[in-house]
Amino acid sequence: MSLIPSIFGSGRSNIFDPFSLDLWDPFDGFPFNTSTTNNNSLSIARDTSAFVNARMDWKETPEAHIFKADLPGLKKEEVKVEVEEGRVLQISGERSREHEEKTDTWHRVERGSGKFLRRFRLPDNVKLDEVKASMENGVLTVTVPKVEEKKPEVKSIAISG
Repeated sequence: MSLIPSIFGSGRSNIFDPFSLDLWDPFDGFPFNTSTTNNNSLSIARDTSAFVNARMDWKETPEAHIFKADLPGLKKEEVKVEVEEGRVLQISGERSREHEEKTDTWHRVERGSGKFLRRFRLPDNVKLDEVKASMENGVLTVTVPKVEEKKPEVKSIAISG
């Protein structure tokens, strides 16, 4: 029980209460009205919100662009890496929801489920036909090699006189 009175009315947690673990979701019920669902079932918005935005890093080295995605619990067969027309790297996949028994009582659901899709427009200096992807310990690594830049030839001119 919270020691800080709720300023949002009854039934809603106080966002200023450090002991409250329930966060207010401004999109709760959007686009569906979830007031008719029972407490044991999860709304579609909450179900996918944690997983839809798979966390990604993109770094550029002198040799390549390297993308890393945290996808814990997924197998490489559940992830798709594609390069679309127009130099667009697309990473997608789906984590299915754990089977729910009617006799189960859920106390907390924090692991996300659902589909995810991330797209990145690649720069002009990449070799699209040499893209490689690997997955290890739930981390997807996509390496996009860069085209070697031709250094301008410098010709030394002798000075007469």
